[in-house]
Amino acid sequence: MSSRGLILCTLFLDALGYGLLIPVLPDVVRRFDADPSSVSRYFGYFIAVYAVVQFVAAPVLGNLSDRYGRRPVLLTSLAGAAIDYVLMAYAPTLSLLFAGRVISGLTGASMAVANAYMADISDEENRSGNFGLAAAALGVGIVAGPGLGGALAGLGATIPFLVAAALNLLNFAAALLLLPESLAAGSRRRLDCARWTPLSSMRPLFRASPLSRLFWCYLLSLLAGRATSSMWALFTERRFRWSPVDIGASFAFMGMVVVFAQALLPRIVLRRLDEGRALRVGLLWSSATYVAIAFATRGWQLYVVLAASAFSVIVGPVLQSRMSRAVPSDAQGELQGSLASIASLTAIAGPLVYTNVFAQGIRSSEGVLLTGAPFLVAAVFSLAAWVLVARRGARPT
Repeated sequence: MSSRGLILCTLFLDALGYGLLIPVLPDVVRRFDADPSSVSRYFGYFIAVYAVVQFVAAPVLGNLSDRYGRRPVLLTSLAGAAIDYVLMAYAPTLSLLFAGRVISGLTGASMAVANAYMADISDEENRSGNFGLAAAALGVGIVAGPGLGGALAGLGATIPFLVAAALNLLNFAAALLLLPESLAAGSRRRLDCARWTPLSSMRPLFRASPLSRLFWCYLLSLLAGRATSSMWALFTERRFRWSPVDIGASFAFMGMVVVFAQALLPRIVLRRLDEGRALRVGLLWSSATYVAIAFATRGWQLYVVLAASAFSVIVGPVLQSRMSRAVPSDAQGELQGSLASIASLTAIAGPLVYTNVFAQGIRSSEGVLLTGAPFLVAAVFSLAAWVLVARRGARPT
């Protein structure tokens, strides 16, 4: 297997391991507290702590990889994840289960290092395409994880954890034997602990520079995307009276669209459009997609919109490519750690914003039902990102 294939496998397993546990976590929590309200509360804690720990840990791992190389950090994360899944499978107390989830967030933050590795082995011609493949690998894991976890849970609540551990051990063995180091010793930089905090990793957001505009564009585009992941079930249930089966089917369709678009679209589109133009068109298309979702009146219309939304998927890979090109090789880990922190921050803030907008939209004293309001907010975020790149013509940095 090539180095790129191994990195894609690592990203896939990170996402798969996260998704595998979602269907079985409630049952695992019930081993310690069967009260329904407690189960719901602890489930929320387990989801939130993963994002919070990634927010904190991603810059640390990214900077460590800039100093010691990508390979040792990735290997440590893979081994740690395998051990952690076994710990969570047999945790004798709720506290240890929670500690295991914290470790999951730490090892899951290795996605920043994997993306830095991808940047190391990319050139100007295939950079956007490689980041598109990386996003597709994550997408496949996210789509496949919950379904596989639910199927395996029929064999026992611990089985998904053990399968995730075995997959990570297999990936660790393959990386140990086959994965070369991508960052040459001469390209590494001294360790600077001041760069380890999430806030320091986000300094580029507050500097007047082309990279700062790209950072803000990345943050706004991710924040817009959180509307779908956090509000889809509530929105479709309220407006179209969809059942859990209907919602699950739409998520599966959405996942397939995203995966195929991320794997194929960057290479096709960038043969015809330069990155700046593709980015501007993608952001406008994304904004239009959210408006269409907000005003859909029939359930089937959502499937049409989801299929048409494929073009907007190009935004992420192009932004990552342009930012990666703007920093030297010894800062790729720090950059990817910063991007991972931004992603985690939007995963925390996005649901809070959209659920409150949704609540206000359906609680009008005049009886006005505006269930699509969260997607209109997402359209504004996406349009704001377009304004940022359009102001300077989105020239390569």
